[in-house]
Amino acid sequence: MQQRAREILEVAHPGDRASRLFDVVIISLILLNILCVMLETVEGIYRTAPRFFSAFETISVLIFTAEYFLRVWSCVTSPAFSGSLRGRLRFIMTPLALVDLCAVLPFYISGLGIDLRVVRIFRVLRVFRIAKLGRYSASMQLLTKVVGTRRYELLVTLGVMFFLLLVASCLMYHAETESQPDVFTSIPATMWWGVETLTTVGYGDAVPVTLSGKVIASIMAILGIGVFALPAGILGSAFLEEVQRRPNRRRKCPHCGGDVGRAQ
Repeated sequence: MQQRAREILEVAHPGDRASRLFDVVIISLILLNILCVMLETVEGIYRTAPRFFSAFETISVLIFTAEYFLRVWSCVTSPAFSGSLRGRLRFIMTPLALVDLCAVLPFYISGLGIDLRVVRIFRVLRVFRIAKLGRYSASMQLLTKVVGTRRYELLVTLGVMFFLLLVASCLMYHAETESQPDVFTSIPATMWWGVETLTTVGYGDAVPVTLSGKVIASIMAILGIGVFALPAGILGSAFLEEVQRRPNRRRKCPHCGGDVGRAQ
């Protein structure tokens, strides 16, 4: 029973209708939960059916809780989590299991009747339910693998971004602090301008007025386009390489069983 429960709970294998149905139901429930979390913030919609949102939240949490305990119960059938107690503890500490726990824990904490503001903050963790989609999506798993294989390159890129941000903020602070002491009050405060410029957002709440400041801002804006394009290029090339490594899958003719072409 544990082995079959684990097969159903994990990503469906070809031909396993029960597992496929479970995946569809859970994904649909996750998407509906995210939709309800967003609609609850619209006062006009929430006032029309507050009981519906409350009931849907309760039913969803009960389903997610049952799923979580079934995963903990059946995880020992996997070689990675063998052992009755230690295996389950190792499974509970895995990232996906922690996400599952975060998806239901805020509901039970807020149901204790404790009037603390921190409890309200925990309810925001319901948004973590979208992370559960990664468990059921082969594409998300592929993307996770791509990020993992390029993590060092991405870290170097982030380091370059931070270095450029720090240099730009220092230069801009010394160029503008005399002309705008209330805007560029310090280097950390100037880093907000650096983030706006390097990301080409430009809210306009901090802009240079001196000639040297405008020159620095122009250079940083141009460099920001190139620097922030680096992660996209790294992930794009890694994703293409990973897709090319995957074995070719060919479709079978339902009548003769022969190959009819590569599956998309």
